[in-house]
Amino acid sequence: MAGTVSSRAATLQKTPLFAELDADELSFIADRAVVRHFDAGQLIFSEGEPCPGLWVIETGRVRIFKSSPSGREQVLAIDGPGRSVAELPVFDGGNYPASAASVGQTSLLFISKADFQSLCMKHPQVALKVLRIVGRRLRGLVAMIEELSFSTVRHRLIALLVRMARAGEHTPEGIAITLPSNNQELAAQIGTVRELVSRNLSRLQAEQLVQVEGRAVTMRDLAALEKELQDGE
Repeated sequence: MAGTVSSRAATLQKTPLFAELDADELSFIADRAVVRHFDAGQLIFSEGEPCPGLWVIETGRVRIFKSSPSGREQVLAIDGPGRSVAELPVFDGGNYPASAASVGQTSLLFISKADFQSLCMKHPQVALKVLRIVGRRLRGLVAMIEELSFSTVRHRLIALLVRMARAGEHTPEGIAITLPSNNQELAAQIGTVRELVSRNLSRLQAEQLVQVEGRAVTMRDLAALEKELQDGE
């Protein structure tokens, strides 16, 4: 197993699921965790496959998504370091309900279903945290369904840009953000097609709300974008 037990324990301690475990308990799980590395875009698991265990993101990001028979994707979440993945199928014994792939170089800890379930039996507070995490994800999926069902592509694109702006860089021209590597990836996050993403970005730029240069976007009038979202609710 790559890495040391102490380094794996440090990663687990930053994960909400394991944060309250004491040193011995963390060491128990860390000693059984396996470090696995993935290249950019590499599939971690596929929807419908048996779930052998839980994943914890050590470095990089993981994209969780559903695919239609035609190959169109809908991104459900993009999680980063300290987040756990596949809690539900480990907990209920089902298959993976969605697929996951790495975004850039990614390192994850894998904890077998047997080891995780043993921990839950010994420490019920971990099982309760799983329920909270699953509940939070469910609320997020309900909000996503509402957004996809009742809002326009423009509204969904603006909502995503505004969310990204929270971690953006403040510049004299506005808040600078970096879009995903291509418009197909962006389309998958807001439930549309690449052409509509390109068209709506061009319209926002023509209205001088944003400035687009390649994958770099500057939010020139964030207040106006936020107001449009509020007015559309």
